[in-house]
Amino acid sequence: MARTPIRETTIELGGKRLPVRLYRNKRARRIILRIDGRNGDGDSNGDGVSVTLPRGTPPEEGLKLINEKAQWVLERLGGLPPRVAFADGASVPLGGVEHTIRHVPHKRGVVRRQGAEILVAGRPEHLARRIRDWFRKEARSKIGRLVGDKAAALNRTAGRITIRDTRSRWGSCSAGGNLSFCWRLVMAPETVLDYVVAHEVAHLAEPHHGPKFWRLVETLTSDMEASREWLKLNGEALHRYG
Repeated sequence: MARTPIRETTIELGGKRLPVRLYRNKRARRIILRIDGRNGDGDSNGDGVSVTLPRGTPPEEGLKLINEKAQWVLERLGGLPPRVAFADGASVPLGGVEHTIRHVPHKRGVVRRQGAEILVAGRPEHLARRIRDWFRKEARSKIGRLVGDKAAALNRTAGRITIRDTRSRWGSCSAGGNLSFCWRLVMAPETVLDYVVAHEVAHLAEPHHGPKFWRLVETLTSDMEASREWLKLNGEALHRYG
């Protein structure tokens, strides 16, 4: 489930107004700053900062820390990959392979893949929404098949599968066995998608991240460590598309 900020505001750093989202986490032992690359209304294409506050820490302390770490914040924001809108001619990854979006207004259908191109029919103002819907559909199809196969391998049955656009986690498994995944995983290499599904399906049998859990994940996917490293290095970039 996506977190809800306790406060949203803006702060001026380096001559730019940056959006700031403040969250509360009772388990946090210190104030945590993270770069937040979500769309918003700031002067930096919506890129800003998220602040996690321990219990009892006032929001003003979080804002003070941003000012103290201003150089770090600006350097990290400047190092973010460029945003790529879903538009005609844009290059976007699918299964880790770059594809070019082509607007074909007079073709039949809505969206289809043809070689290294994603063809989008219809009016241009609907192109971005149709691409997002298509990616979600592709994610649901691929994830659904993987969940079924991996759950069967554990002799378990998954509950409801939900596809969302989450930022805090790539997937989750509820106590009732319902699974949730971020649709943007369909843009990652197939081994990475396979790992995330294996991770959440393994929770159907083992709820905690202990040694037994990780051994179970390794039986369900082929390249666990490399996939975890890929997400660590490249996962944030997937949120720069669309």
